[in-house]
Amino acid sequence: QVQLVESGGGLVQPGGSLRLSCVVSGSIFVTASMGWYRQAPGNMRDLIARIFSDGTKYYENSVKGRFIISRDNAKNTVYLQITNLKPEDTAGYYCHLAPRGGAPGSWGQGTKATVSS
Repeated sequence: QVQLVESGGGLVQPGGSLRLSCVVSGSIFVTASMGWYRQAPGNMRDLIARIFSDGTKYYENSVKGRFIISRDNAKNTVYLQITNLKPEDTAGYYCHLAPRGGAPGSWGQGTKATVSS
């Protein structure tokens, strides 16, 4: 069974930065596409960035320019670098693995980011 473990969240002041990490167990990581979603209190969980196995990246419009997704296949890890944090970035951030071929995906437990002065 695939396991995803996120880390890197915390309390940050506006204008600060965070780097979120998601470590995936198993060799499936290399061929999977990886996504970061976020869910603010009372809201749905929305996709904000995805990186495919070939390195192609997708960003939701509202995060373009401040969020960077990357992956390290040697470490089975996907990252989300967030800069110039805003209070509206306060949310739970969740990592998602989508296997090649359309098999059911897997979620991590999430890591919470709070942006406040």
